[in-house]
Amino acid sequence: MSKDKRWGVSMTDDLFANRVRSEVPSRLNGMFPQMDFPDAIKFTAGSPAEDLFPRKEMAQAFADAVATEGNYTFQYHTVTGPQSLREKLAKRATEKMQIENIDADNVMLTAGGQQGIDLVAKMLLNRGDSMVVEAPTYVGALSSFDMYEPKYYAVQLQSDGMDLDQLETTLKAHPEIKFLYTVSDFHNPGGVTLSVEKRQRLVELANRYNFIILEDSPYRDLRYVGKSLPTIKHFDTEGRVIFLSSFSKILMPTLRTGWLVASKRIVKQLLKLKEAADLEVPNLTASAINQYLEKNDLDAHIDQLNKEYAKRQWAMAKGIRNYLPKEVKATCPDGGFFTWVTVPDYIDTTELLYDHATPEEHIAYVPSKNFYAYKECTNGMRLNFTGLTPVQIDEGMERLGRVLKEAIARNQSSISVEN
Repeated sequence: MSKDKRWGVSMTDDLFANRVRSEVPSRLNGMFPQMDFPDAIKFTAGSPAEDLFPRKEMAQAFADAVATEGNYTFQYHTVTGPQSLREKLAKRATEKMQIENIDADNVMLTAGGQQGIDLVAKMLLNRGDSMVVEAPTYVGALSSFDMYEPKYYAVQLQSDGMDLDQLETTLKAHPEIKFLYTVSDFHNPGGVTLSVEKRQRLVELANRYNFIILEDSPYRDLRYVGKSLPTIKHFDTEGRVIFLSSFSKILMPTLRTGWLVASKRIVKQLLKLKEAADLEVPNLTASAINQYLEKNDLDAHIDQLNKEYAKRQWAMAKGIRNYLPKEVKATCPDGGFFTWVTVPDYIDTTELLYDHATPEEHIAYVPSKNFYAYKECTNGMRLNFTGLTPVQIDEGMERLGRVLKEAIARNQSSISVEN
């Protein structure tokens, strides 16, 4: 409660909408412990490597954008953004994502992938509407969905993506489900990739049970092993799939530019919502990205990222083999940013993080709880490998191994005392 001394009136929290009241905390709060240690190693935020940013090329792209449009660069512009950029992205979606029969008007620019998630949720979800998420799933998406107060149905991840048998059982029992969210490539946080067979079947289920799919794929280009798979959107026959990507992982997060591909009917509705939220696409950034794509080889830059990140992913896999106890399981992703680690269910990874991993070994990871719609799983953790060097990864994994071995030993000692 706060009080305005001039008027003697009090402001109470009941003036706020339910979605922002203090008793409903954000899932993003408290995920990262304070790390002021000089030898700290953070497996936390999904950050790209700063030394791999195309800084000079992007600086030139901003200069070229201003030189091309002059003072008009800084004027009000449109909610759709530059036509030329959307044309390039439509072409890229066709060639790289195998999304056919689209043009610039099927492409929408957003303020990062996060705004794309939020706008789709705003378009589809009334309070109490039913939707499907993976278990686990991207915490930022859940944080956005929470604002619209849906009813979640969680479907377990398998080694090749969402369990579609469980999904179909859920759809039969709850035909009111209208929306499904999935991270199809190099899952955040699970690290797994949805198989081709499951992509095709997922579209068939959407057609049969009448729901919309949001395919979130910001890591798709970052593949270190094997060949890229067709997108879920590639199999779309009824305009039910929205494909979402971003420049944050392959260029720079600070650009805050995402893009999606959808039917023109859906794009029309999303543009209406975006216009109400922020009026327009920031023209300077969008024009700079357009200039970068015009004068640089984005795929050559991605190839450089993949060569470096593959070394870091290998260091993570080696660290898992060398240091983690046999009771622990971990995914081995073919690309992306993350490995998912599952520990014995008697270990709460949030408590382990704050009581032991950070204060004793000066390491941090993201515990599993907030990656689940109902926060029911407490024995997992997400590890990021792209933001660290192979040497740092090796050292951090050795420390994590010590923490986990000690936690297992404490449990065994407790059982012995009880017996």
